[in-house]
Parts: sequence; C-alpha cells; structure tokens
Amino acid sequence: MAVIASTDYDRMKEVKEFDDSKIGVKGLSDSGVTAIPKFFIQPPETLSILKSSSFNTGGIPVIDLSNLNSPKLRPNIVSQIREAAKTWGFFQVINHGVPNYIINKTLMSIRSFHEQPQEIKAEHYVRDEFKGFVYASNNDLLRSKVASWHDYVNAWMWPDAVEAGKIPAVCREEVVEWDRYVTEVGEKVAELLSEGLGLAAGKLKEEGLLGSRLIAGVYYPYCPQPNLTFGLNPHTDPGVLTILVENQVMGLQVKHEGEWVDVKPLPGSLIVNIGDALQIMSNGEYRSVEHRVLANSMKEPRISIVEFFSLYKKDEIRRYGPFPELLTAKKPALYRNFLYKEFHDNFFSKGLDSKSFVEKLMIPHE
Repeated sequence: MAVIASTDYDRMKEVKEFDDSKIGVKGLSDSGVTAIPKFFIQPPETLSILKSSSFNTGGIPVIDLSNLNSPKLRPNIVSQIREAAKTWGFFQVINHGVPNYIINKTLMSIRSFHEQPQEIKAEHYVRDEFKGFVYASNNDLLRSKVASWHDYVNAWMWPDAVEAGKIPAVCREEVVEWDRYVTEVGEKVAELLSEGLGLAAGKLKEEGLLGSRLIAGVYYPYCPQPNLTFGLNPHTDPGVLTILVENQVMGLQVKHEGEWVDVKPLPGSLIVNIGDALQIMSNGEYRSVEHRVLANSMKEPRISIVEFFSLYKKDEIRRYGPFPELLTAKKPALYRNFLYKEFHDNFFSKGLDSKSFVEKLMIPHE
C-alpha cells in the first residue's frame, strides 16, 4: 500500500515562529534539543551526498605574501595567485600583515557576542539585511528552501557604514579594527589578481569593484543531527572577493573537480575566494567556486569572520561586464553587461545558490 505524505506541515509557519523567538540555532542547541526542526532537514537527494569525503589531502593552495614588495619575487606570487584563482577559486594567504593577536581577539569578540545572554542579543535581532548592524539566524531564512545550522552578525562597513556606536560594545573595537586590517589585505590581493589578468595593479579598486564592504561574524553551535543539515548551504559568493578567517574547528569544504575538499584551518592564515562578479569581470579567467560548511558535530563552536568586497552599490547607472582589455576576436565576451540593480535583485530574490547570476549572463557561442 502506498504511503501518502502528510500535507499538514506548515513550513513557513514554523520558520516564522523560530524567527520571532529570536533564539537562533544557538538557543535551540543550548536548550538540549536532540532532534532538529524539520525546516533544517535537507531533502533526500542532498542527504545522499552530504557526507562526500575529501579526495585531496593537501587542501587549497597556500600562498606566502611576505615578498609582496620585492620586484624580483612579486611576479612569482602573481603567478601563484592567478593559478589558484583560475583552478581552485580559493586559496589561503600567510604573512599577510594581520597580526595573530588581532585575529584571535576578533574571533573571540564574535564568539563573545553570540554567547551573551539571549535577552541581550535579542535586542539586535532583526530581519533587515540593510540595517547597519544585524544579528539573526540565516540571512536567507525566509527565502531559502532549507535552513542551515548557524547564526550570524552583519556589519556594513562601506559605503553606508554603520556608526561605531551602534555596534555592540562586546565586539565594537574589534570589528572596526578588523575592517581596517582586512581592507589592506583585500586591496593587496586585488592588485595581485589584477596583475594576474595582465591589467594595471589598481584596476579592480579603480573600477569600484571593492566599493562595498560587509563583515559577517558567523557562529556554528553544536548540532545534534549533523548528518541531516548543513552549517551553511552550498553556494558561491555573489560579489568580487571574500576574505575569511576561522577558528580551529573544521567544517568548510570547497568543490574541486567534482569532489568536496576539506579546508583545514591553518593558524594565522586568511582564506580568500573569488566571487561571481569577478568571474564575470575576468571573462571567466578566474572562477567562483561552490563551497559549503558542514554542521558542527563538536561541542566547541565553529567561528568564522567573513569580509565581502563587492560592487559599489551607489553607482546605479554603471554597467558592469568583462574588462574590454581582456576581449579579442579569439576570446570574445562570455557574459553580457549588467546593472547593479540586476546583480542585487538576483541575490535577494532567493536563498543562497551557486552561480545563478553567472548563468543568467552567459552569452551563447557556437
């Protein structure tokens, strides 16, 4: 006899009740739940591949930036970054200029925010992704088909920078300082990426491709059923460049040659990845790559701090597309031009996904 699926489950009702509670997944974890709510459970076709193991024990490329200003050695660094951006879309950088004590205290400040009493955190819980400072669970909670097991804080740093006084004191100084350090790293890496394309070092910055900066502090608490959900659903980043630092709890995986590769935490390193917009602007020379975070099965929380560099959102009439300098008769444009509004609307019309914007812009070629 056929089993008829129940139609009584009201997913959106349960999602909104969770959102209205403002407790986040940390609150669920702290309550001692042994079964995660249904709206976190991945569909069967995803569960069957959730446990895909890494085939590459070496992990993503590691690039040393210590000789960045050496005329003799810089070309080799440019070559390494170009190759990593072209084949992996991800790489780790060491000797990048951010002191270890800054990394550690910033990670601790984000952890401290998330581990405050619930009633204090709840004052900042809002479903508004454009407010200066936001605390919530899943930025796409009301848009995605399946939620993932993490909470986050967002702080807009540019161009509509949040007033420092509106960032909670527990992480205020650290977030502002982190932005200053990581902006410097982002600009250095952007120069190397520009040179890797054969363009002037300042090209990405001058074109406004680093014109928007957002910091996210993500908290992945213990999950009682990590085999049923993700810490963060598989996706590509929509912007230009992303720089991430994490504590020593594993979970990040990158898709490479059809397999999921574990990104092993390397103390003191920063992780850099290419966004969809840079794949388009580089005319496919650089690749945005699908990545995900496994649900945390450890009692120790996983903490990551992510800074997104993206298009200058105030420039509403500017058309973006592949750099003209990269186009030839033999290498025509792979993608059409687009306005910022199209870029923005594509991201905020749905949950996290992989390369939907890149696919929309592809120009058919025989």
